[in-house]
Amino acid sequence: MTKWLQRPQNETPLPLWNEDVPFLEAGDDANLPRLTPFFADTEDVASAIVIYPGGGYAMRADHEGAPIARWLNTLGIHAFVADYRVAPYRHPVPMLDGQRAIRYVRYHADAWGVDKARIGVLGFSAGGHLAATVSTHFDDGATTQADAIDGVSSRPDLSVLCYAVISLHEHRHKGSVENLLGANPDPALLDDLSNERQITAATPPAFLWHTADDEAVAVANSLMYAAELGKRSIPFDLHVYEHGVHGLGLATQDPHVGSWTKTCAAWLRVRKFC
Repeated sequence: MTKWLQRPQNETPLPLWNEDVPFLEAGDDANLPRLTPFFADTEDVASAIVIYPGGGYAMRADHEGAPIARWLNTLGIHAFVADYRVAPYRHPVPMLDGQRAIRYVRYHADAWGVDKARIGVLGFSAGGHLAATVSTHFDDGATTQADAIDGVSSRPDLSVLCYAVISLHEHRHKGSVENLLGANPDPALLDDLSNERQITAATPPAFLWHTADDEAVAVANSLMYAAELGKRSIPFDLHVYEHGVHGLGLATQDPHVGSWTKTCAAWLRVRKFC
């Protein structure tokens, strides 16, 4: 491709901040938050999706990152895998990294051939919690910021939530809560980050899928989020599969659950993302 000469090289990580990384421990270069681009093979201005792999806020699962980006590329969607910080970093660090990833893509949209009005998020498990968090905690950007990227909106235009952690109260995933908030979390933070409680009319549309017998993250998480979207007439697709272990990713080894990618692609077309 020659049209978008300012695009960075595919699969080469980019630092989300060049300096003054918020909350970064001195000398902790190993945990610099980064964004890895996977540009689709198109000259046209296209949609983009930021991916948050899961891992209980303790790690980031490889199979929920690059393989997902390459699948989105087949749909003509640009994809960006976010290396957001995890434990020992705690809230608000993952949320700030997640928001910054959206701002970063939107800030560079004109130079990269991205439609700044079609930037979504996709997350698995705890990464799904992060995707739901940035979908319910966002702002239009601060024009007074010295960093121009922070002046850009962090609101995603849609979310794809895959066996996502949603609530930090009922049906919580204990490991995610402890890694994100510590062993004795502030009740106010548990409320604020139980994303089914934070949905408003401004929350973007969502595609959700889960397996009914997920023993790690209860399907009730997706059901609660969908129910609250429905109460506010926010468009959503919800798909619950009868059987499947947690953490399937693309689920290529399971013909039934693996159909989620085809179903999600159809929904993304409805939302005019591809």
